[in-house]
This record gives sequence, structure tokens and C-alpha cells, in this order.
Amino acid sequence: MLSFLGLTRKSGNLVLGYNKNEEAVKTGKISLMIISKEASENTKDKFKSYSEKYHVPLIEDFTPDELGYALGLEGIAVVGVTKKSMAKKLQEIYISIQEEE
Repeated sequence: MLSFLGLTRKSGNLVLGYNKNEEAVKTGKISLMIISKEASENTKDKFKSYSEKYHVPLIEDFTPDELGYALGLEGIAVVGVTKKSMAKKLQEIYISIQEEE
């Protein structure tokens, strides 16, 4: 899943970071949110609330270092996927990984 997330970034379909994702989800630009399992409780609560309010799927998994490594950055806690088809594919990959475990 993380390698596909890297491809999503290269294609220009990711929003990175807390503030940019907060604005993007409020304006309907996000099709999937991914937050680190190590994000602060405040961050988790806020984005879970946005997920419900704006009907955006949310994946809470991975460490900031895992997300950062996949994206070629230092640790990152909040990622938003803008393109619907890529968001759907990421969800499918994530679900299949969860079913294998």
C-alpha cells in the first residue's frame, strides 16, 4: 500500500500535512484521509470528525516514519488523497492487507 501511496504523490494527487488537509477536506477536495496511528489524540479526533462530517473514508495506520519514507519525506502524520480512483485503489489494497493478517 505504501508504494502505491508513493506513486499517488508522484502523480500530484496527495495533500500533505495537517493544515493543508484540514482546508482540503472542508472544501471537498479529499477522497481519502490517512492519519498516522502515532498522531496526537487531538489530530485523530479532529480528522475522525471531518471524516464523518464530510463522508470521507479514513485509514488510521502506519507510523509517521513509514508514511514519510513512502513519500520521500521526514515523518508525516496526515495525508489526503485527492483523486477518487487512487483513493479507491488504496482502500482496496489496505482492505486486502488487513484480510491477510
